[in-house]
Amino acid sequence: MYSSNLTGFVLAVVSSAFIGSSFIIKKKGLQRAGATGARANCSRGMWILILGIDFLRWWGYAYLLEPLWWLGMVTMIVGEISNFVAYVYAPAVLVTPLGALSIIVSAILAHFMLNEKLQRMGMLGCLLCIVGSTIIVLHAPEERSINSVEEIWELAIQPAFLLYTASVVAVALTLIFYCAPRYGQTNIMVYIGICSIIGSLTVVSIKAIGIAIKLTLDGTNQIVYFQTWIFAMVAVTCIITQLNYLNMALDIFNTAVVSPIYYAMFTSFTILASAIMFQDYSGQSVSSIASELCGFITVLSGTAVLHSTRELDPPPITDLYTPLSPKVSWYIPSNGEVWRQKDEDGSFPGFVTILRPDYFK
Repeated sequence: MYSSNLTGFVLAVVSSAFIGSSFIIKKKGLQRAGATGARANCSRGMWILILGIDFLRWWGYAYLLEPLWWLGMVTMIVGEISNFVAYVYAPAVLVTPLGALSIIVSAILAHFMLNEKLQRMGMLGCLLCIVGSTIIVLHAPEERSINSVEEIWELAIQPAFLLYTASVVAVALTLIFYCAPRYGQTNIMVYIGICSIIGSLTVVSIKAIGIAIKLTLDGTNQIVYFQTWIFAMVAVTCIITQLNYLNMALDIFNTAVVSPIYYAMFTSFTILASAIMFQDYSGQSVSSIASELCGFITVLSGTAVLHSTRELDPPPITDLYTPLSPKVSWYIPSNGEVWRQKDEDGSFPGFVTILRPDYFK
């Protein structure tokens, strides 16, 4: 492995460890906030009222007062910073697929800390992710040397990448303004598609910014170039758009379905964008490229298997009267007569209970 790739690899692994841990820490904080919110309000109600943040509990934001949740946020920020720096030292075709390791970390920690049992198929998924990541790392191309942000700009305005960028913008606008209002609530690919293709531009922009910061810290000021600020504006715009539609997808569809699809599409488009702009595969042999693709497919398979073992979230209750629907009990006595009684407090052994969800409709 090349020395720069090794640095990027270590940073990517550290990032995955922190990000995977942050999910579990934040969830523990949410559970603690939900379990102790009332008692904390009684013991610290005066101070909360004085500080003017009592509304957080009333409006469902009690977790903002939980230190464990903030620890999870700090852990996630550290992980994202490590991931950001990893793109400076290693190509995206190496860093991006390693994001699957965060899924392994969160699955293992959830097994021990949240009692979410990791099944045998889940262990197989973890093993596939590790094997695929190892193959990718061993055959990843060397990071090309860039000495100024102007060099990155020259790569960004080459015809092939301009065509890719124009295609991404056209597809994204079509999905946002035509498909999303019509099919966004029913087709999972609409919102995830927006996140994935926009996310590919996010990664290449962040990589450009990271290289500019590194060169500036080394003594070659890149802040004076307008290209640096263009990359920054593109990155901010793409990140906001990406997070907005990812949250919409997670709000509507099940996380166990969204996560593997989003990972597969986002990683695929990111590798494609990086390969076009930075020409990552230039000079590599066919066998190395084929090995990387096999490793990537192995990681995708492991991610899908790991998520398939997760329990689906219960469907949301959309009927206002469903929780209030009564039970109607029918008692069959020995003489053959049928007697119906509305069951308020529970059934006796001789009753057969029938649920009537449309009783009040």
